Amino acid sequence: MIIHNARLRGRDGLYRITLSGDQIAAIDAQTASATPAADDLDAAGNLVVPPFVEPHIHLDATLTAGEPAWNMSGTLFEGIERWAERKALVTHEDTKTRARKTIDMLVDHGIQHVRTHVDVTDPTLAALKAMLEVREETRHLIDLQIVAFPQEGIESYANGRALMEQAIELGADVVGGIPHFENTRDQGVSSIKFLMDLAERTGCLVDVHCDETDDPQSRFLEVLAEEARVRGMGARVTASHTTAMGSYDNAYCSKLFRLLKMSGISFISCPTESIHLQGRFDTYPKRRGLTRVAEIDRAGMNVCFGQDSIVDPWYPLGNGNILRILEAGLHICHMLGYEDLKRSLDLITDNSARALNLGERYGLEVGRPANLLILSAPDDYEMVRSQGHALVSVRHGKVLMRRTPAQIERA
Repeated sequence: MIIHNARLRGRDGLYRITLSGDQIAAIDAQTASATPAADDLDAAGNLVVPPFVEPHIHLDATLTAGEPAWNMSGTLFEGIERWAERKALVTHEDTKTRARKTIDMLVDHGIQHVRTHVDVTDPTLAALKAMLEVREETRHLIDLQIVAFPQEGIESYANGRALMEQAIELGADVVGGIPHFENTRDQGVSSIKFLMDLAERTGCLVDVHCDETDDPQSRFLEVLAEEARVRGMGARVTASHTTAMGSYDNAYCSKLFRLLKMSGISFISCPTESIHLQGRFDTYPKRRGLTRVAEIDRAGMNVCFGQDSIVDPWYPLGNGNILRILEAGLHICHMLGYEDLKRSLDLITDNSARALNLGERYGLEVGRPANLLILSAPDDYEMVRSQGHALVSVRHGKVLMRRTPAQIERA
């Protein structure tokens, strides 16, 4: 297959991308107009990019909002309570069916790499076992990383440590944590040391729900960053949410950024969910409840956007479209300056791939997997401005999805 008339980010002119089997065989300047063969694709001067990445979602909880009750307060902690009730109704097939439906949504929007958190505070590990099967059954659609996520704590939940170890033994790829939800600060700190020990021992990646609160005294990020720095594990460690950073004073944050840069860890923000869940205890002025995305980015650290939830106890909306999150996030994080807009797709492509440690399994380079998207616009700015779409998704050298844009007829 050859993709003609492709624009590539950061390069002038048009290009021809040749795919051979499941690899990219060549990327050449398009020297003359060409009529695509029957099996070829015409990008028509639009961007061709690596697949979109969903770096933070909870597939085991999607499509459960209102079952058995809605989160009426809209708070994070009521969401956890509602999920604890829903877990009692979870079955193996229920989890798989909902996850597969959600993955189909993600695929329809050009996502081919997904990191899902799966609740392992369950003595049966039922959701994890179901998701391990889903990972195998959907390999033709996505690459799925599974996080062993202790929703109700490691130290605060009965046999929490043993369940985490068992989850990794069963096949989870990433060690998770939630230190701010542990009963005491000491437990939060010890949970981080435990999960980092577990990841170091097993060679797993790390992704911690860290300081997902408006509490300015919730400061587990410094503990996680220092553990990553001392162990030399920064490239394998991600801090998700870190919304308390939006409540830290600037003097503390200035010192913290020095440590964060030394640690080399990545950050994931879920802007639509955070602005919905946080600030719930404020009257006015009301905090936005997000981490400092723009400041992290401008300090040269790696940060990306995720959806977090789709129709679950924490967030009642969502349709799998990561571009919706990108547009909202740019607004919410005060990143509508033209320089930010010109490279905005980084937040759902390259930066996310770095957080997931995809390495040479990702990117438009010769010899890398033939996984890519044809978009509906010629550059990042126009994709955001026009609320664009992925028109074609190619995986392993074969077309996975095609979208026909809506047509408007004027009278």
